[in-house]
Amino acid sequence: MAIPTGAAAYKKKDGVLTLTSDRKTVTWTPNSAPGGPPLLSLSIANITNLQQTPDSAAKVMLKIFDKPSASSEPVAYLFHFNSPSDPRAEANTIRDLLSKLLADAKNNDPNVPRPGATSEGGSGSSSMAFASAALSKPAAARLFDDDALKIDIVLQQSLMKADRNLSQMYMEGRKMKPDSMSDAAFNTQFWSARINLLRAHAIENSQKKGPYNVLAQVKPVMLQTNDPNKPSELKMKFSVEQVQMILHQHPLVKRIYNETVPSQLKQNEFWERFFLSKLSKKLRGERVTELEASDKIFDKYDEFDDIRAFNSKLLAQHVPHIIDIEGNEENQGGFRSGNRKDVEMRPRGRKDVPIIQFLNSTSEKLLNSVVPLENGPTNSEDLDDTLHELALRDLRGDVEEQRIILNIKEQSKFFSNETAVVSETTAVYSKQKPSKVLNDVQGNLRSLSYSAGGVDIHASLGIVDDSDSEDEGDRPPHVGSRASRKGAQKQILDGMTQRRAQLYGYGSDETSPMGLPPDVTQTCNLTHATTMEFVHQFWSTFLSGDPDRAVELGYLAEALKRSKDRIDAVAVDAEKVREEQIKRRKEEIIQIYERTKRKVKFNPKSVRGGREAVLKLMEPTLRSLDKAIADYQRALAAEGIQFSTEG
Repeated sequence: MAIPTGAAAYKKKDGVLTLTSDRKTVTWTPNSAPGGPPLLSLSIANITNLQQTPDSAAKVMLKIFDKPSASSEPVAYLFHFNSPSDPRAEANTIRDLLSKLLADAKNNDPNVPRPGATSEGGSGSSSMAFASAALSKPAAARLFDDDALKIDIVLQQSLMKADRNLSQMYMEGRKMKPDSMSDAAFNTQFWSARINLLRAHAIENSQKKGPYNVLAQVKPVMLQTNDPNKPSELKMKFSVEQVQMILHQHPLVKRIYNETVPSQLKQNEFWERFFLSKLSKKLRGERVTELEASDKIFDKYDEFDDIRAFNSKLLAQHVPHIIDIEGNEENQGGFRSGNRKDVEMRPRGRKDVPIIQFLNSTSEKLLNSVVPLENGPTNSEDLDDTLHELALRDLRGDVEEQRIILNIKEQSKFFSNETAVVSETTAVYSKQKPSKVLNDVQGNLRSLSYSAGGVDIHASLGIVDDSDSEDEGDRPPHVGSRASRKGAQKQILDGMTQRRAQLYGYGSDETSPMGLPPDVTQTCNLTHATTMEFVHQFWSTFLSGDPDRAVELGYLAEALKRSKDRIDAVAVDAEKVREEQIKRRKEEIIQIYERTKRKVKFNPKSVRGGREAVLKLMEPTLRSLDKAIADYQRALAAEGIQFSTEG
């Protein structure tokens, strides 16, 4: 195998990076002294590590760590590969060879322990072996490996930096976890419930920017000057990566570059003349006028060779006959055109709109580089799959859905608070005697009076027409009386208000629900999220039925008990804030009275928030905590164990 070489810059100086013929030393020689001795030499035996930028990075860099002696620290040498043709391939070739040489050196080193050196048959812990096996998988495979995502610390930290709420939830949960629970156990439980977030973030990070039409972006710009004695300057700015994309997208430019550099033109001179030439404008699809300056090197090339070179490469690949549109056109003859190409893609057609041809050609090149072409079917099964994909599924009838219908009886039990509290209406009805109620109804019916206009029910309801107000203090409540009608009206309005609040909420409910200040609301949200995290972990462990997780289940039960204490602490803080608001309002009223001698009515109940609001908001959460702790206690009682949360 030949020794690989690569054009690489070291400390902003161009040079060549390679290896010696015995493959024991890495050398770098500057371009200023190509025939002289190498300026930098690194022994393979002293190299401790290699680092290279990922494929998605714009710059191609290779960092070599060299440790001359055992007592010294490793020294990093950074090389920037800047070859105009393909720097990534050169860097990968040198890196692969160095990695192979380093692996061979470590295998031959007697001081390095072997996997079979220990009596247990392994040189490391099982967790480290699992982590190494998971991280050694390809990047695409790791995206769908749950175990690999749960141990990817870098990915988890990146996700928490992107999601501030998730980071706060993680830090709060870690701070409030039981002391008996280790950090590793908490991390496993926390990220096991968020595998989908990790996978989505990993897929987002793995995406990279695709190729684009470089010639449309790189153009010379005329800089005007205010000094009449100084002429205007024509400047152009482009990077090495853009030059590589130009050579990749335009085979004609790559062929001209190989023929003229460095025999006829230097590299910088080549690009200066190319961007100012007629060929550059033609490849962009722009019109060329007679006023353009001629160039004897670039003008002799035909711009349509760039299209033909790509088309010949594309047609050389195998295309299945079932989707070979060009083959069908050649066999059957196109619509009114026979085998002739479309008007926009004819080599010498429509010179007044040349941009159509080159835009179509550039689009095909970009799509060809992004989406790999699929190979044709090799057997009958592949052909059947192709026919299945091309079938017109929208012409078929509706397919009956295969679903399992889940019928739940007595659904109201799932939404009740499971308390023994009886409503006020039920308590009133429970005290009445059916016989007395029936006698009263029958008496009211007998008291009805009939007239020509109908039935007069005022007497049976106890309504006196001549009285504007009724003194009903000493009278028993009666159906239809003024007091009962007022009570019914109040009950209806209260129900409407409650229903409206449930559907539309109040104006301040988003930031201050039930009158709570924004800072207390944020604390409630964070406490709720942390509590529900422990609840999810508890039920996941409790319902698993794994006896090996009994200790972990005890830790989570203790965490649930602490969650109730945290909710009580938030309620106490909210009550203190409400008392301060009431105190400030009273002081304001006193100041108003001292200035104006006017009394202002104030009801402390009008100040919302406080402990009652927090407990009302957290009522479903508290019920879920009580149920989880109660089920855990019953499970312990069945095993003859007493539940204890003493720290």
